[in-house]
Amino acid sequence: MTSTIARPIPDAPRRAEPGTPRRESRLRALDGLRLVAALMVAAYHYGGRGGAVTEAWGSSPKVQFPTLHAFFAYGCLGVQVFFVISGFVICMSGWGRSLTSFFASRASRLLPAYWAAVVLVTAVFALPVVAYDAVSPSDALVNLTMLQQPLGVDRVLGVCWTLWAEIRFYALFALCVVLPGASRRRVILFCALWTLAAAIARSADEPLLDLVLMPEYAPFFVGGIGLYLVHRDRRDAYAWGVVGVSWLIGQHHAVRELWHAPSADAFSNRTSLGIVLVVTCGFVAVAAIALGWLNRVNWRWLTVAGALTYPFYLVHEHLGWVVIHGLHRGLGLASAETFALTVASMLLLAWLLHHGVEKPLTPKLRAALSGQR
Repeated sequence: MTSTIARPIPDAPRRAEPGTPRRESRLRALDGLRLVAALMVAAYHYGGRGGAVTEAWGSSPKVQFPTLHAFFAYGCLGVQVFFVISGFVICMSGWGRSLTSFFASRASRLLPAYWAAVVLVTAVFALPVVAYDAVSPSDALVNLTMLQQPLGVDRVLGVCWTLWAEIRFYALFALCVVLPGASRRRVILFCALWTLAAAIARSADEPLLDLVLMPEYAPFFVGGIGLYLVHRDRRDAYAWGVVGVSWLIGQHHAVRELWHAPSADAFSNRTSLGIVLVVTCGFVAVAAIALGWLNRVNWRWLTVAGALTYPFYLVHEHLGWVVIHGLHRGLGLASAETFALTVASMLLLAWLLHHGVEKPLTPKLRAALSGQR
């Protein structure tokens, strides 16, 4: 039997490759999927879990949404969908860039809205009428670095743990792919080695390896990278192999992290099948975009939706608690109305942050970090 391990991975695609990713037409369906993932996470934070949001509602969201809370509980998997999208986008945006350009692009994309969200949430939580405790001034300042988690500092934004995962992914991709120069061969090798190393890290149970290699999230980032390779050449068997292995491992980690045996004390009981289905839908949705099946979903408003996703994601959880408390317990609005108005108000705030902070500051920060004058 002939072994395929020793045969080199062909670097030349089977058809002419498109131009550099930065000149590709915008995939507006991907913008829409971003917003869907963000709304999934918002549904989870508002009605799919217990904890601090219970204080906002005045009772458990199980009481507020006796049927829907069980579905909202799956909204936390929007994070895994985000990571698949991130793998796709980072591979696309990093292809053909220098390390300086890649760093400037990522930093200017993340930091302006993030800084504004940290300041805004800290200020709101410091108001006497707000029932939630603000972090200390020292911890708030450390939060501006995005390094609060490894430093063991209290978080201003509950969702920032996902940004810490993103930063580690950017660092790995930058060092292993962007710095030496992106190519199909190098990207596939990076995916294969990260997948293998993450599996070893899981079995080794070594905290440092877990920190660097993120075994529970690596399959989603790697799967997104594989789907970008599929976008470049849908007949690429190696790319499809990367996607398939990533889905198989990713659904395992998702079930392992989020499933538990049915219990009367639990907020909700996600089924393993339900978790697998949501993860599968995330991969399938990005695959449909990668294959061009959703090219007709090209409405201009989706670009706006994509632009609002990041600031919405940053502010929706903690400021959403304040809005829920004011609308439901202060004004006596029904649960459904409160839920809808809270989402709408957070989208409006995201629009203000995008136009008032991101639009003016992002290009200036990118130019400064790129050394442009």
